Amino acid sequence: MEIASACWELFCLEHGIHADGMMCQEDDLDNNSNAFFSSSFSHNTSTIKCVPRVLLVDLEPIPIDEIRTGCYRSLFDPSTLITGKEDSASNYARGYNSLGCELIDLTLERIRRVVEVCENLQGFITYRSIGGGTGSGFGTLIQEKMADEFCKTCRHEFNIFPSPKISPVIVEPYNALLSTHHSMDYADCCILLDNEAIYDLCGLNLDISSPTYTNLNRVISQVVSTCTTSYRFSGAINIDMIEFQTNLVPYPRIHFPLCTYAPLVPVEKGPLADMSTQLITQACFHPQTQLVKCDPKKGKYICCCMLYRGDVEPTEINNAIREIKCKKRIKFVDWSPTAFKIGINYQAPTTVPRGDICSVSRAVCMLSNNSAIRCAWERVRIKFGKLFRRSAFIHHFECEGIEKCDLVEASENMLALIKDYEEVEKDC
Repeated sequence: MEIASACWELFCLEHGIHADGMMCQEDDLDNNSNAFFSSSFSHNTSTIKCVPRVLLVDLEPIPIDEIRTGCYRSLFDPSTLITGKEDSASNYARGYNSLGCELIDLTLERIRRVVEVCENLQGFITYRSIGGGTGSGFGTLIQEKMADEFCKTCRHEFNIFPSPKISPVIVEPYNALLSTHHSMDYADCCILLDNEAIYDLCGLNLDISSPTYTNLNRVISQVVSTCTTSYRFSGAINIDMIEFQTNLVPYPRIHFPLCTYAPLVPVEKGPLADMSTQLITQACFHPQTQLVKCDPKKGKYICCCMLYRGDVEPTEINNAIREIKCKKRIKFVDWSPTAFKIGINYQAPTTVPRGDICSVSRAVCMLSNNSAIRCAWERVRIKFGKLFRRSAFIHHFECEGIEKCDLVEASENMLALIKDYEEVEKDC
C-alpha cells in the first residue's frame, strides 16, 4: 500500500497536480494526465479536479486509514479505498479463501466503476507483496477474478518478492510459492522487486546508512514512473503494455523480467556525477543495480527493454547498446538475434522535493528477461523445503482450506518453472 502511495505522489508531481487533486489553469488539462487520472473542469472556480484511476484494497484497515488521514487524503475518491475488518495473519489461505471471499464482490464492483469511466482501457497494473497473506492470497484471488472478467486485457504486476536474508514473515515461503503457483496463468508480465536488493541500492548509491520504507518506496516509484512514462507522455518511441509483452515474454510462463534503474545519485553528489547515456546504460548491466537479489552473470539474457527518458539522443543510445553487445561478460541466448527493444521519452525524471534522490536530466529503466531469475525461485523453494519436511506451521493453512497436496503441487510447479528457465538458456 505504501508503494502505491509513493507512486501516486510522484505521478502528481510529474503532472503538476496538488495534494488535493487540483490544477489551477484549464490549459493544464491535457491528454498526458488522462491516462492515470480522470479530470473535470469547474467553470465557476476555473479549476480542475483530478482523481486517480486506482483502487486501493487491504483486508486490514490500518494501511488504508493512513491514506484516508494523510496529506493526500483529498486526492483519492473515498469509494476506491476498500478495507476489511481484520488482517490475514500472514496466511495465504485466509486471504484467498475465508477473508478474501467476503471482500471480493465489493472489490470487483469498484473495479468495474473505475473501468467504466475509461475511454480506452489498455490494461491493469497491480502492486502487491507475495510474502504476506493479503498480497499473496487476496491478490491472487483478485487476479483470478479479473482474468475471468477482463480476459483480453493486459495484466501487469509489480511484486515484492521474498528477500534472501530479510524476512518479516516466517511462513513467507509458503505464501510466495502458493501465490506464484496459483497466479501463474493470470498475469501477463510480472516484475519482481525485493527489499534487500533495494536496501543495498540505497546504501551503495544513495549513501543512506539506515534506509526506511519511505526511502525504498521512492526508489520503486522512480522505476514505476519510468516504466509508465510512455503511457502518460508523448515521446519519440513510446511503448505500450502490449509491446512490453510482445518483446519481453517469449513464452507464457517465462514472464518474470528483472528490473534495473540508473542513475540513482544522492543530492549532495548530483553536480559532480557523470550521467552520460553510455554510463547509465552500462550501469543497468551491473549486478549491484538489480532490484531483486540475482546475479545476471549466472544466466543469459533473452531480451532487454531499455526505457530512456529525458535528454537522450538516439545515436548515443545506439552506440551504448553496440558497446554492450561487444562485451563478452554479458551473455545473450543465441536464438534471440536482436535482443533489444528501445523506448525513448523526452519527459525528464521528477524527484520528490527534499528527498534523497538527486534530480537528473536523463534516466533509464531496463526490464530484462534473464534466465538467472531462477536463482530467486530456487532460494524460496529451498526455504519452503526446510519448513515442509517438518510440517511446520502447515496446520494454520489446513484450517483455512489448504491441504498438503496443494503445497506439494505448488513446489512442483516452481521446480518446473526453474527447469523452463534452464531450457530457454540452452544454445540451439
